[in-house]
Amino acid sequence: MNYETIASPISYGGAMLKNRIIFSPTSLGKSPDETIEQLCRIAAGGCAMIVVGDVSVLPHGFGPSLYTRKGMVFYQKLTQAVHRENCLVCAQLHQSDSNMRAMLKYVPGLLSRKITAAQLRELLNREVGPYVTGMPVKKIRRILQGFGDAAVLAKQAGFDLVQVHGDRMCGSFSSTVYNHRTDAYGGSCENRARFACEAVRAVHSRVPDMPIDYKLAVRCETPHYGNAGVLEEELAVFVPLLEQAGVTSFHVTLANHGALTDTIPPASHPRFGGEGCFLPFCDEVRALTKLPVCGVGGLTDPDFVEQQLRTGRVDCVALSRALIADPDWPKKTMTGHARDIRRCVRCNRACLGGMMAHKGVHCIFEKENAK
Repeated sequence: MNYETIASPISYGGAMLKNRIIFSPTSLGKSPDETIEQLCRIAAGGCAMIVVGDVSVLPHGFGPSLYTRKGMVFYQKLTQAVHRENCLVCAQLHQSDSNMRAMLKYVPGLLSRKITAAQLRELLNREVGPYVTGMPVKKIRRILQGFGDAAVLAKQAGFDLVQVHGDRMCGSFSSTVYNHRTDAYGGSCENRARFACEAVRAVHSRVPDMPIDYKLAVRCETPHYGNAGVLEEELAVFVPLLEQAGVTSFHVTLANHGALTDTIPPASHPRFGGEGCFLPFCDEVRALTKLPVCGVGGLTDPDFVEQQLRTGRVDCVALSRALIADPDWPKKTMTGHARDIRRCVRCNRACLGGMMAHKGVHCIFEKENAK
């Protein structure tokens, strides 16, 4: 097959991408130097943009912080290294919705191993609703200001665009599962979209020339998957409001706050085991906006990806496990060597399994890739 669409450039909300392949935000669970090394290897493989996940909106978050000298040096080193590979870099602005005070009561059980990491995740997800519903407006405003502050710092660090993480705090405010507020931030779709829209406006007001991607988390029913995010029937309200707020592109995926094997589905998943498993959500968003739409979810086959791009179903695709399995996936595809791609088999053994075991994200093919 001719992969001319994959190889073609595109303006992604104002950011010019050299091709249609994006590395989606991935928590690698590695040291700073190892993280830079792996992301540079992926950039060298030919993708057009890397989205760096979990860039904290507030000074006190997990991982490197834009607000500290050490964190700023890390991000500057990362963006400079990726840029040397002719690849753009996007900062995913992330605000956790975990109630850290509530987490303290689970620490003894975690330390004594009476609570597993998976159980802790489920327990913390149960705390999200009360946390979001009871959050004082003063704190909401402080977080929203943080989105703007972090965007300014991200630009200083060398990021080319930002992605507002629409699953964590934004997604929880959007969701009727978690948001039971009775003020301007709860109730109707318009009110539940307010936090996300104000986060986007905060970014746009501080860096008006910077493209703003939005990770749009869609909650699925019949059967139920995901707890944060937006119901499919609510997209008609949320998408135009986000666009009016300043979003320049949409990265569409399944909502989180459920089992990680739903949002990172193995090939054996009962609902999302197929290629391009989340693309039906993109179809719904595509009908509501003319902005670029990026699809994600179990994408491993270059022929399938080319077909989705060629028909205009999506404008770009985001790969994670496929580029961890073979960083040269884009280069091999675009130079006539697609048959040589080390295909991700979606086993989740060393990638998701490595993350859950606190050993970092790896691949069962890693040793072969290093040869």
